[in-house]
Amino acid sequence: MLRETIVAAALLAAAPAFAQGDRIEVNGIDTYYEVSGEGEPIIVLHGAHMNIETMGGIIPALAKTRKVYVPEFQGHGRSEDIDRPITYENLADDVAAFMDAVGLETADIVGYSMGAAVGLQLAIRHPDKVDQLVAASVAFDIEGMQPEYKAFIPQMTPAIFEPFRAQWEALAPNPDGYDAFIEKMIALEHEPLQWEAEVKALETPVLVITGDADVMTLEHSVALFKLLGGGVMGDMGQPLPESRLAVLPATAHTAIIGQVDLLMGFIDPFLKGETPKGMFE
Repeated sequence: MLRETIVAAALLAAAPAFAQGDRIEVNGIDTYYEVSGEGEPIIVLHGAHMNIETMGGIIPALAKTRKVYVPEFQGHGRSEDIDRPITYENLADDVAAFMDAVGLETADIVGYSMGAAVGLQLAIRHPDKVDQLVAASVAFDIEGMQPEYKAFIPQMTPAIFEPFRAQWEALAPNPDGYDAFIEKMIALEHEPLQWEAEVKALETPVLVITGDADVMTLEHSVALFKLLGGGVMGDMGQPLPESRLAVLPATAHTAIIGQVDLLMGFIDPFLKGETPKGMFE
């Protein structure tokens, strides 16, 4: 996940919208979303300071075999901002309400960065709504972030985000609200992030995806995988855990979401429950 600014570079690589969108009220928010493809439902949750377009090719790739729903979070893209803090818990509750509003009892979830953290909170707070979760670049504790990033958080100011004002204003239904939105996003950086007990209690299968040069340490991603039941030895007659871990080589945080073919090589078999066969099977 991003806490939160380094993902802003991804805004410079926006792709064209892939589907005609619609609007729906979610917890008092006039929410923009898009739907594409046919098949079993899957919801894509974008990163901080992002929108549908900046998620790029992963959405149409998923839409080849699935019906893909992509809501834009509070204050992001074309969705309204309201007088409410932006927190992972609030956003997770928004996704649950969105599912109710569009008639989805349950779905698979693919989240990137902030969206992955929201996906974790959705599985924690609304476990009956999440079949399987793909969490790309996510942390469950602030201590798992790289030391450089933890040191940077207290130095965040609205001026850091000024280069992205014009793009935000071009999409936002309330274009005069950028300053208030950025203050909320900086406040999100200072929210407590200590979810170990809740993650350990999860029964939802999770595919953890991380870059080997991500914003959280590799050790933290391994710790997350172990909390989910991973890290055991195979080939001993026991079934593998449902959760999985994938590490993308030579990959920083903002480079993860653009590697569509590599991501789909991990995501597709995970969602299908397929595992490589060993010599004893």
